[in-house]
Amino acid sequence: MRFRSALTALALVLGALFAPGFGALTAAGEAHAVTKISHATATSMFTASGITWSSSGNCSDRNNPTCTSFEQLNLATAQGAQTLKSASGCALNITGGTETGHASGTYSHWNGYKLDFGKAKCLSTYVQTNFTYIGVRGDGSPQWQSASGNVYADEGNHWDVTYYNCGGC
Repeated sequence: MRFRSALTALALVLGALFAPGFGALTAAGEAHAVTKISHATATSMFTASGITWSSSGNCSDRNNPTCTSFEQLNLATAQGAQTLKSASGCALNITGGTETGHASGTYSHWNGYKLDFGKAKCLSTYVQTNFTYIGVRGDGSPQWQSASGNVYADEGNHWDVTYYNCGGC
């Protein structure tokens, strides 16, 4: 009977350790606690990495859809942009952050998981050469997935990137 109890305990420990969202193995698409950062922290990180940002409204108000805001951005999202910059060597310009006006959902701009990058040949070539094509989204945008699980959707005039993690930071 002791042997069976030991096996049951082991199964419970392993189940907790490797269950989705817990322990060592967390899949790219599963929600978990994240660290939020301020607009000022994000812009400092981006400036240090040579990443630029712009908005049609020339503003950073999170509640204005013509602004580009990083308020409440996930730290891993900012780090993912830094990883992309260093890995690709491309000039990156962020055109969309956590401001209102984007599609809703768990892994949304508003919730800090997404950034939009201006379309540039260098970035497009890097994504299409180094990442795996995974098909089109419901809106018809073709998608590529990095080895770390982040998803890059070509929305025509910009790249819509979902950061589930920092991309190997």
